[in-house]
Amino acid sequence: MKTYIDTGKKDTRSGFGAGLTELGKSNENVVALCADLTGSLKMDEFKANHPERFFQVGIAEANMIGMAAGMTIGGKIPFTGTFANFSTGRVYDQIRQSVAYSDKNVKICASHAGITLGEDGATHQILEDIGLMKMLPGMTVINTCDYNQTKAATIAIAKHEGPVYLRFGRPKVANFTPENGTFEIGKAVNLQDGSDVTIIATGHLVWEALEAAKTLNDAGISAAVINIHTIKPLDANAIIKSVKNTGCVVTAEEHNYLGGLGESVSRILAENHPAPQEFVATKDTFGESGTPEQLMDKYGLNAAAIVKAAKKVVARK
Repeated sequence: MKTYIDTGKKDTRSGFGAGLTELGKSNENVVALCADLTGSLKMDEFKANHPERFFQVGIAEANMIGMAAGMTIGGKIPFTGTFANFSTGRVYDQIRQSVAYSDKNVKICASHAGITLGEDGATHQILEDIGLMKMLPGMTVINTCDYNQTKAATIAIAKHEGPVYLRFGRPKVANFTPENGTFEIGKAVNLQDGSDVTIIATGHLVWEALEAAKTLNDAGISAAVINIHTIKPLDANAIIKSVKNTGCVVTAEEHNYLGGLGESVSRILAENHPAPQEFVATKDTFGESGTPEQLMDKYGLNAAAIVKAAKKVVARK
């Protein structure tokens, strides 16, 4: 069983900021737009280094998306930044028409996703954004697990031609992936092998999946753990290969079980290798105010919930 070490908790939004700063130095076509949340999105350093390439649009998210789409016509690579709720739900029409339908090279970068936004409550939390974005034709959807991976993903999407939705968060979480590691869009990361159950996790739930695997191992259950950082395009081969070996699967995500990673995995398995599946996700509900830890516990989005789901699905084989 592989051991992964938390090198020090960091927020994934800072990984985005670090990646954007690096891009600013290496790619003069990269421009950044923000909807009045420069500090929250960690875009300050890019703004300080490249004021001529930074555009503060104010609380006008729809306008920001339209501006970004237009900038691509001149060869620029725009990175937009605001909270995930405002990056998607508030501007879905603009994204659909001006970015996805028009196949514009816009990078929609969304912080404060899921319920780990915490005390700001349900109006600012979003648990349906992955579903909204993955259903748009041509849209790449990425949900990173830690600081290092978010930084690498930010750099990688600048090289990808086409619209991208990059989702990350506010709380400090375990930072365990390799520093300066490569990021391959659409390629799952096999964190450890197992023979009894496959745990497929994304975002903040990846570290929780690793913690769950330790507990399961102590209970005599061998768990494979896969980090799905790219929800679209989904790495079908990695999923099918693992589930053929284990015979069952648990999906774990900080998102509604309707429309999220779990449903995408279900489709892959239904088409190729049907198998029992359990979902660790929110169950068709909005969030509420509370600390991230309190909310993850209440809504069953942690290692304990993954362990429970794994034992249940193993019993169904």
